[in-house]
Amino acid sequence: MDRRFQVFVSSTFRDLQDERQQVIQALLELDCMPSGMELFPASDESKWALITRVIDDCDYYLVIIGGRYGSVDAEGISFTERECDYAAKQRIPALAFLHRDPGAIPAGKTELAPAAREKLDAFRVKAEQRMCKYWRTPEELGGVVSRSLVQLMRLQPGEGWVRARFASNAEEVQKLRSKIDDLTASLEAARTEPPEDAKTLAQGSQVFRLRWTFNHREHVAKLSWDSIFACLGPTMFDEASESDLEKTLEGKIAAEAAVERWHVDVRDEDFQTVKVQLRALGLIQKSVKKRSLKDTDTYWALTPYGEHYATVLKAIPSDTGG
Repeated sequence: MDRRFQVFVSSTFRDLQDERQQVIQALLELDCMPSGMELFPASDESKWALITRVIDDCDYYLVIIGGRYGSVDAEGISFTERECDYAAKQRIPALAFLHRDPGAIPAGKTELAPAAREKLDAFRVKAEQRMCKYWRTPEELGGVVSRSLVQLMRLQPGEGWVRARFASNAEEVQKLRSKIDDLTASLEAARTEPPEDAKTLAQGSQVFRLRWTFNHREHVAKLSWDSIFACLGPTMFDEASESDLEKTLEGKIAAEAAVERWHVDVRDEDFQTVKVQLRALGLIQKSVKKRSLKDTDTYWALTPYGEHYATVLKAIPSDTGG
């Protein structure tokens, strides 16, 4: 009877997206079912309980360690290390994949704070005490994962999952259906929730001082992040170019300052900050649509969470006053 094994892939997320893609591709080519924390943002205990249930259901556990320690919980432990410790406690067959040369990782993907670096180094030492392999590039990592997992499955065969029509009893069928329901529910929840690490960023009613010039004189617009996104969000329901977003923001400033739009020029540094902040908050993402070679502009679109948030901001509330 053909069985498919479920594999939990643990890592920091933003700095290892390319690496995770290669690992997931390798798992799919082995007919395995990948699971990962990006579907279950661990920002509170209920979500952590969901993650532990998913890890419990997995046949194997993989952890990828690059140059970031990641977001930490109330005890100062990263969620990646917390998952790793839980898998070890549950005696789930595990593999660790460590970057071979951490010093060569780009600065934007490494820990700069000494405390975080110290925790990362200690985590690497802990991982090296288990079944451990090394990698340098995302492509190399995919091959290392494939070979290592095949060997692990041979040494420690997992229980695996089977199709319902091949299930030996109704209990196994129900277990599969419950798993599908849990995964579907968690995925839908993640689509309309902010990233786990966004809670530490400026947002909502917090004010951003945005500099702009009018007739060669500099002014400052004090705008909340909600007002900025309420202005820019609707333009990206069907995607928008970066230049159009800048013009839209300048139009809002001109309207509030009661000046001619064409004489307003937002400081480029501040516009870039707005763009980066909205992206970090999980509200916008770069468009992946193919365009003509002549079109050199950058295009942005709303994430599922961003679309939900923009709709809430702009929708007209019910008039409860009669």
